[in-house]
Amino acid sequence: MINNTDISIIRRNYSLEILDESNVEANPFKQFSKWMEETLKSDLIDPTAMALATSDKKGIPSLRMVLLKGFDEQGFVFFTNYESHKGNDLINNPNASILFFWKELERQIRISGTIEKTSAKESEEYFHSRPIESQLGAWASRQSSIIADRKYLENEFHNLSIMYRDKQIPLPPFWGGFRLIPIYFEFWQGRENRLHDRISYRINNNNWEIARLSP
Repeated sequence: MINNTDISIIRRNYSLEILDESNVEANPFKQFSKWMEETLKSDLIDPTAMALATSDKKGIPSLRMVLLKGFDEQGFVFFTNYESHKGNDLINNPNASILFFWKELERQIRISGTIEKTSAKESEEYFHSRPIESQLGAWASRQSSIIADRKYLENEFHNLSIMYRDKQIPLPPFWGGFRLIPIYFEFWQGRENRLHDRISYRINNNNWEIARLSP
């Protein structure tokens, strides 16, 4: 077992790929799509998992893992309970960052931008594409609220299962999507000797400016 004094010695070299200004796409969405395609072909577990960083009205940050459910040049979409901790953060302070980390490929992507809600139509279409159990779970869980015990949650789920048996489950009014509209991308490729490749894209007058960052 590793104890606290041993943690400092954990390290490894990265040597799988290189990332250079000469071989990246001019459009960061295309570069993201390229890396995502390669990730999906690599059969990694949870390839669409991303860390979502938010902050409240006082600027206190919060971080958690969520799943990317769609992306295009309009932004990156995920779904949640609007009354959850992250939902309240994003409604009160619509600035956020997401981070993808694919350790098997020695890659990560950081994306920052502003947040908007998806349309009700988009939220409803995605909601009804989910398994029935997930739809019921969205109704059963008042995400981030305190509950007495797990039995309470299971009872809510059971009661909803009976209520909506053989019926279409409606979209909860407190549940839906958010879209992160990027203003900044950073692509990171691990390299030997900690001399990692970092390529950034920053929006300026509707154009993406590409730069190499020191590791």
